[in-house]
Amino acid sequence: MCGRYASTQQPDDLIELFEIEKLSSEVREQALPPDWNIAPTKQVYAVLERAAEREGPPVRQLRTLKWGLIPSWAKSPEMGAKMINARSETVFEKSAYRKAFASRRCLLPADGYYEWYTPETAPDGPKGKSRKQPFWIHAADGSPIAFAGLYEWWRDRTRPDDDPLAWLWTCTIITTDAEPDLARIHPRMPLVLEKDRWDAWLDPKLSDTEQTRALLTPPTPGLMAAYPVSPEVNSVKNNSPHLVEPLPPEDVLGDDTLF
Repeated sequence: MCGRYASTQQPDDLIELFEIEKLSSEVREQALPPDWNIAPTKQVYAVLERAAEREGPPVRQLRTLKWGLIPSWAKSPEMGAKMINARSETVFEKSAYRKAFASRRCLLPADGYYEWYTPETAPDGPKGKSRKQPFWIHAADGSPIAFAGLYEWWRDRTRPDDDPLAWLWTCTIITTDAEPDLARIHPRMPLVLEKDRWDAWLDPKLSDTEQTRALLTPPTPGLMAAYPVSPEVNSVKNNSPHLVEPLPPEDVLGDDTLF
């Protein structure tokens, strides 16, 4: 799964990396600040391809979307908080994601993501639950990565047509089986889409389900690396670069040595 990640690249960086042709109005007016602790329901950057004008060709855009997909048929936006991830094995057939999978695919830029591991020797925490050690998982060479995602829009019928908040743009992150080394931390991971698949994934004209499913393969083994970080990341109130700094060995929870 993916419940927290970091994204600190700014629009100028993303324009070059993803060959973006257009910035949405909200990005032009106010860029998102660097965020080392992105949690569900936050606004995040997304790269997608849509026509910029009626009957026009698809244009690669940078937009901000709310993390937690709200299906177009949802009666209220509350369900979005529960739909932050979509499983690669079933995303193409689930009613909440099927239409988006066909033509509303996106990339979610990231520096990396967090996952939690329960050591065998971990002491009990509050309420008797085992304490978990957070890990920072990122590209081994330190480069930015892109999660495979889907986006959707939802009409808030309580607002008039001319209200800029009448339409909510939301997204979800597709997950897959973790590669063997990372599976020791958690069996699932966000699907990190390698660069040679970006163009096909974003192409709204690619509607063949089998061809699109073929893009959903885990990253090359060894592409990602991980190390333990401070449990301060557990709280969304904490948000600074030190969250992704390696934790000194003497402070790592438990006696397990994963990496």
